[in-house]
Amino acid sequence: MSDTTTAEEQQAQAISNRKQPFPQGFLDTIGEGWADRTAPAAGEREQATYAATRRAAVSAAFSGQRLVVPAGSLKQRSNDTDYPFRAHSAFSHLTGWGSDAEPDSVLVFEPTDDGHDVTLYFRERADRATAEFYSDASIGEFWIGPRPSLDAVAADLGIATAHVDAFEAREGDLVVDDDPELTRFVSELRLVKDAYEVAQLRLAVDVTARGFDDIIRELPRVIEHPRGERIIEGVFHQRARSDGNWEGYDTIAAAGPHACYLHWTRNDGRVVPGDLVLIDAGVEVDSLYTADITRTLPVNGTFSPVQRRVYEAVREAADAAFAAARPGVPFRTVHEAAMEVIAARTAEWGLLPVTAQEALDADRGGQHRRYMVHGTSHHLGIDVHDCAAARREMYYDGILEPGMVFTIEPGLYFQIDDLTVPEEYRGIGVRIEDDILMTADGPVNLSAAIPRTADEVEAWIARLSH
Repeated sequence: MSDTTTAEEQQAQAISNRKQPFPQGFLDTIGEGWADRTAPAAGEREQATYAATRRAAVSAAFSGQRLVVPAGSLKQRSNDTDYPFRAHSAFSHLTGWGSDAEPDSVLVFEPTDDGHDVTLYFRERADRATAEFYSDASIGEFWIGPRPSLDAVAADLGIATAHVDAFEAREGDLVVDDDPELTRFVSELRLVKDAYEVAQLRLAVDVTARGFDDIIRELPRVIEHPRGERIIEGVFHQRARSDGNWEGYDTIAAAGPHACYLHWTRNDGRVVPGDLVLIDAGVEVDSLYTADITRTLPVNGTFSPVQRRVYEAVREAADAAFAAARPGVPFRTVHEAAMEVIAARTAEWGLLPVTAQEALDADRGGQHRRYMVHGTSHHLGIDVHDCAAARREMYYDGILEPGMVFTIEPGLYFQIDDLTVPEEYRGIGVRIEDDILMTADGPVNLSAAIPRTADEVEAWIARLSH
């Protein structure tokens, strides 16, 4: 026997060491005395027909090839504790299975003479007479609750089903995340959203809006706590879990100078009156579609003159980007429009060593980007940064089409130790982010009901926090 053991063997041994053995009486009776399980009423969920259309597009693009789309597995957080399971986005998009998807499931396209036979393989619930039912803490129903049956899922999703043990990987399979062409295709398939996806994104935005209201109502408690950023995170999490599935990404609750760190998720700082707090948060609903909204709030309810100046410049950039977004224009136009405003305002304030026009030069410019290093827009959907594997010519250099959903999120960030700006600007970070649906008639701001202007934000805080 080897002197070394694998991590998996060590974990199994640790679990074994802390478990008491089951006595024979338990083993003789645990499989008895259970009522018959009643199957749920048959009928497809709303998204089943949309998912079938998506699968048909994939089948047509990969004639004669066996395609495998895994849901993914549970991921270890610590010892025998796992992170909450969230299915791979391509798997969810092509099955219609959302927050209720089963770990280790696999969607398989089996080639036929006229397309593909599609089968969803997953671990069906165990018979109560088996040891899995009562002894397996990862998948046993005594531990985690009921799991679905093959027949119920087949009726629910409109897909043929089979036990995951019957799935066999084969040489030549094209697997999402392993095969670049298939991975690209299923990512680009999401660039234009169908009616169901748009409805889910509207729902996600609506729930997110309520989460922002919750935060403002709790501002007095946020201010009192030594880690007020954590209170903001927790308040929003409660709304996300009560009215949705989870957050679509780690909440950014960045107060004071932390607002200048673009992805500040430590969220362990104070929220001090007189400072701004930048909150970038989005609820992921049960279908796994997520919002992505940012609002920057004056903690005491009123912007200082310099805070208002920066805030309104960012809003001006956002409005310019929105005005530039039209069907048929390149996606990058949205960013370019926002950058024109950022360059103009930072030059006007004397922050640039060149003119705004010189800063906008594609080869020799970019000086204004010191204060906004990120892009203005990204596609949004079942991933917060959706369609990430799409080709550049389909994404950044792609053409805006009706059905696309994307963010507009310019910002200005003046780091606390940035000596290129006057002291009054240092430590101010502002971002305004909205979720935009492109239609044949132009863009629609799905999050327009969440206050945006400086005056609206001040009135919002006055209305809800006192």
